[in-house]
Amino acid sequence: MRSRPFSTRHHRLRRSYLLIVLGLGSVLVGLIPWLGVAGPAAAARAPAPRPGPADQRPADRSPHHGVAPANAMEPTAPVLDRTGWTAAASDEETVGENGRAANVLDGSAATIWHSRWTGTPAPLPHTITLDLKNTTVVSALVYQPRTDGPNGRIGEYGISLSTDGTTFGAPVATGTLADDAGTKTLGFAPQGARFVRLTALTEAGGRGPWTSAAEINLLGDPGTPAATVDLPRTGWTATAGDEETAAENGRAANVLDGDDGTIWHSRWSGTAAPLPHTITLDLKSTTTVSALVYQPRSNGPNGRIGRYSVTLSTDGTAFGTPVASGTWRDDDTVKTATFTRPQSTRYVRLTALSEAGGRGPWSSAAEIRLSGPADPAVHGSWGRVTGFPLVPVATAVLPGDKLLAWSAYAVDRFGGSNGYTQTAILDLKTGKVTQRRVDNTGHDMFCPGIAMLADGRVLVTGGSNAEKASIYDPATDQWSATTDMNIARGYQAMTLLSTGEAFVLGGSWSGATGDKAGEVWNPATRTWRTLTGVPATPALTADPAGAYRADNHMWLHATSGGKVLQLGPSRQMNWISTSGTGGITSAGTRADSQDAMTGNAVAYDIGRLLTLGGSPAYEKTPATRRAYTVGVSGSQVQAARTGDMGFARAFANSVVLPDGKVAVFGGQSYPVPFSDATSVLTPELWDPATGRFTPLASMAIPRNYHSVANLLPDGRIFSGGGGLCGDCATNHADGAVFTPPYLLNADGSPKPRPVVTGGVPPRAAPGAQLSVTTTGPVASFVLMRAAAATHSTDNDQRRVPLASTATGTGTGTYTVSLPSDPGVVLPGNWMLFALDAQGVPSLARFLTVS
Repeated sequence: MRSRPFSTRHHRLRRSYLLIVLGLGSVLVGLIPWLGVAGPAAAARAPAPRPGPADQRPADRSPHHGVAPANAMEPTAPVLDRTGWTAAASDEETVGENGRAANVLDGSAATIWHSRWTGTPAPLPHTITLDLKNTTVVSALVYQPRTDGPNGRIGEYGISLSTDGTTFGAPVATGTLADDAGTKTLGFAPQGARFVRLTALTEAGGRGPWTSAAEINLLGDPGTPAATVDLPRTGWTATAGDEETAAENGRAANVLDGDDGTIWHSRWSGTAAPLPHTITLDLKSTTTVSALVYQPRSNGPNGRIGRYSVTLSTDGTAFGTPVASGTWRDDDTVKTATFTRPQSTRYVRLTALSEAGGRGPWSSAAEIRLSGPADPAVHGSWGRVTGFPLVPVATAVLPGDKLLAWSAYAVDRFGGSNGYTQTAILDLKTGKVTQRRVDNTGHDMFCPGIAMLADGRVLVTGGSNAEKASIYDPATDQWSATTDMNIARGYQAMTLLSTGEAFVLGGSWSGATGDKAGEVWNPATRTWRTLTGVPATPALTADPAGAYRADNHMWLHATSGGKVLQLGPSRQMNWISTSGTGGITSAGTRADSQDAMTGNAVAYDIGRLLTLGGSPAYEKTPATRRAYTVGVSGSQVQAARTGDMGFARAFANSVVLPDGKVAVFGGQSYPVPFSDATSVLTPELWDPATGRFTPLASMAIPRNYHSVANLLPDGRIFSGGGGLCGDCATNHADGAVFTPPYLLNADGSPKPRPVVTGGVPPRAAPGAQLSVTTTGPVASFVLMRAAAATHSTDNDQRRVPLASTATGTGTGTYTVSLPSDPGVVLPGNWMLFALDAQGVPSLARFLTVS
């Protein structure tokens, strides 16, 4: 789809972003590889120039200045060479040559594979299988539909892998493709395979039992190891074939010190040591390793490794054939060499065969890490990647195991005020995704505010059509318009109030310039009331772009009496009253935190919130690893620093779990919209009992700007999206479900769950007592609010532990009490979980508190 002309109400910076994006289309030639970098993100600070040949970058210049523009092609998975490959289909059209499976590998979009259509068409499903002739790391299938007509475009699909061509496992990716001629990149967790099978389950337009494809490509090692975790490096040593000894900052040991400002560098003083150069890690004991993560120096390009190989040894002397090899791009992003299969070893050797830019016979590294297989009981696990017919920029959890998602007027880009929105619903039970274009509200809902209403409906405000407000009703599966806001907005913050009204503040990304004061929507009258006493000014960050960026994505926490605590991203927190014309007063600062735009806040207990990450400005300023707890007691607010995350993050998403722990996904250490550089692929889990973060299983796909995460009714987490930048390299029209460790045994099998068998009514009032029955004894009950996420912000989610008492002579019957304060249990849809003594949650029962 082509971008529409921009409305004059949209900020010039927004327009410039899109123009840069669209200008790259001719470069990409229709191929949209998306996978970025993994492991520890690049340094957020600017180190002074280090020993060794350098580019004389000034010491006070950010190491990220000079990074390619946000919309340029970031490090991506390479397109694999198809020489020698063969293709075989379950059936093909044999009348004429233009229908054979081999046509998907001939490099011509004019020749196609087509399922049999003459005589009696072959019924769906149809499969086409590529034989790569040897085991190769594969991370995505690139499907190019035929260009001469729509028939046979694939709708629902599955991708499965095999090493022998006979046994294909469960699908590594499923989903639904948009019914258009655009090239589709279907990602999954990188792994070794010889055979890759694409199964077409439906025809995208329902035009007939046909399937076709013009070309099929595969992407190789993306630099993002999945189903792995960073291995602890305690006790490891590093030795190099040669190192710079003119100063300490050249020694091999520096790659293990956790400081990316110190480096290993091959000898450069005097006579430089010729390539190749090697650096070897001794793990001190035999360890299973899946990938090597290489972080280049950040203060200059010299010594970046280009061609490389990785070899292993059990004794430090005999190193076998390479388990990984390739060529890394000439940039400062973190690189990964994924093995075709995990290997047990003690010694891991990285050999630099060339300098990436051909600048000289040098090699360098800031940090080297290794990844190993994840332990599901400790690190959790990821399910298959589900493709969406759009980039899920905003999502909301619905009863009936549904997830609502939407993008903008287009499935892959935004711009203008078009008056319609592309939406989709994921059925969490079947994995099917259905697409719908919503026209009847006259509302392009890109970059909106969202509030989950007291009756379970979803209120969406502003964005591209900046004054509009729309409502989705999950009971009827219908969208409707409500009264326009008094103030046009985009990137605003919203929350439901204890009164059942909806409050909105800020949002200068869209609409006329000026103070975006608060206003309140009344569900009874369906009208908006401006709060003249609640200007946005006290809640602004000190962003250099001014209000356009300074009033975006505020963190709002509704409390009793219609009051709201605004606890970020500005370092100053504020109390907001919404009665009458409203009022706003300072609640102090968030301890020693700076402004933390594109960070987020999560209510993990009654009156207890966790804030995570962010950066002083919206983009192009280093993110922080810091996290803070904020306690609310009456009008008193107390903030304190808790443990740091393992990685600095902005544009990340955080989700509170039923056991009170908080999981954080994705983000960048140096935030740049529409970029996958400096991506953080290691999720983390915060434990309120210890204040510490621990790593979780690595993600297969970066989740940065325009990504989302949501707690699901089965206690798992959906993580998806990112991009929406048109013909760019970072559109992620997909998502995956993460299973937290509390649900898994060490072998990956599911733990037994408690089961709630009855006593949960469809509706209950605050203060109600429920008589809940379970199949056996449970330790506790908790309410988790059904929530909505966009742009790293989810003001709807909160966790409320419930008081409960076992009743009766047997086990399995409990009196469960809801808090009486509607400022604690906000009106609306909640998920009730029972937890056993080990913290394993049941499947949720939905309950509307009203």
